[in-house]
Amino acid sequence: MFNQQNFEKYKHFSFDLWLTLIKSNKEFKLKRSILFKEFFGINNEINEIHKVIKYYDDCCNSINEVTGGNIDTFQIYGLILNHFNATYDIFLLNDFYDETEKLFYNYPPEKINQYLYDLLEKNKSEGKSSNILSNTGFIKGTTIRQVLKDMEILNFFDFHIFSDEVKMSKPNHEIFDLMISSVDKNISLNEVIHIGDNVIADYQSAVSYGINAYLVKNEK
Repeated sequence: MFNQQNFEKYKHFSFDLWLTLIKSNKEFKLKRSILFKEFFGINNEINEIHKVIKYYDDCCNSINEVTGGNIDTFQIYGLILNHFNATYDIFLLNDFYDETEKLFYNYPPEKINQYLYDLLEKNKSEGKSSNILSNTGFIKGTTIRQVLKDMEILNFFDFHIFSDEVKMSKPNHEIFDLMISSVDKNISLNEVIHIGDNVIADYQSAVSYGINAYLVKNEK
């Protein structure tokens, strides 16, 4: 349960994105699997393709959490395509991403945690600053920005850091260095809080870095 009073002392708010402020559209994921099957001519059943995509997504996320690096979108798709012994090249990958981007725009993510949106509005009205600090996977930062703009969320934030653009992921302390370097120098570390749903990438990494953290708990 959120307690608004807990946040009064903070002057800068860093937000994770996925499963903190938004969640994927289930219809998008299914249609992406269908597109993947048709685009690369894979004969396996959709359910199997769906499971393999999720497996490599989870696997790469776990690796990023250990190494602090960033496995590129095309590298993830390459692993999946190699699993199915499919033929591909960089041009096909680019074309496929363009098609998945269209799907993402047509089936955008859904907002969650209305309290956090209320908090963002309150912070904005009080002149407090906020940022997005998000690991990415299949969807690149440039695509996410456009969707957040369409959802009328983007303007809540003073800046946005996406792992695919900086080539590092939470819990890497260097990505927190990037975030802090963009925060008003008059704001001390104990006046900064990072809010996210992942115990390792969001909560533990922020605390070990030296800023405050709040762990969002969502119903699965």
